[in-house]
Amino acid sequence: MNATVFVAGAAGAIGNALVPLLVDAGYTVYGSTRRAERAAQIERAGATAVIVDVFDARKLADALRSIRPAAVIHQLTDLPPALDPAKMAQAVAANARIRDEGTRNLIAAAREAGSKRFVAQSIAWAYREGTQPYDETHLLDTDAEGNRLVTVRGVVSLETQVLTAPLIGTVLRYGHLYGPGTGADHAKGASPVHVDAAAHAALLALRHARAGVFNIAEDNAVVSTEKAKRELGWSAGWRRLAASEQAAAR
Repeated sequence: MNATVFVAGAAGAIGNALVPLLVDAGYTVYGSTRRAERAAQIERAGATAVIVDVFDARKLADALRSIRPAAVIHQLTDLPPALDPAKMAQAVAANARIRDEGTRNLIAAAREAGSKRFVAQSIAWAYREGTQPYDETHLLDTDAEGNRLVTVRGVVSLETQVLTAPLIGTVLRYGHLYGPGTGADHAKGASPVHVDAAAHAALLALRHARAGVFNIAEDNAVVSTEKAKRELGWSAGWRRLAASEQAAAR
């Protein structure tokens, strides 16, 4: 593999797990963060750090035009450490802005840079109430109220932009993350997923160039992940350490 990938949000929980996977798979990786103090973390993982804010559309476009990545992976969020409840109300609005305006800027920059693929993080708990398990065709909860409506509107904007752009667009609807960097050591919520398995889904989506929407979660009664298993070959039990040990044993 000899392709260049730009990971937006490379120092976040999923980005931190994903960058080494991409490097090990043979990709040339550029990882972005808006915080200069996180650049060394990205570099240690084997990527080239890019200090850029997704809301600075001009600087972002300049960076991607210089890099000319074959693919862009959108793993940006704006969440407080350990999901501090006192700061979550502000985070809801910040995340919605990233999903709307941030996605718009990333797609525009990717198109200008000649990228062909775009993989983006979404969530698996935005479905409208109905018969479970929800598959990817089930409607999102656009009749919600309050903070949930803010979240769902952001999700709808992100997914619509990714799926209608003239790129191979993939949306990964992640369940509730746990594992290193997530603020949760153990599975939680109705549809949990370990951060390593979530990152692996992004690598598989890139490798298989699959367009569309995929639920990414451990087996549960709320959401179906059969599509990801069937089309991406994804497994909720995948862990990077176990995979590395297996490779070393061969």
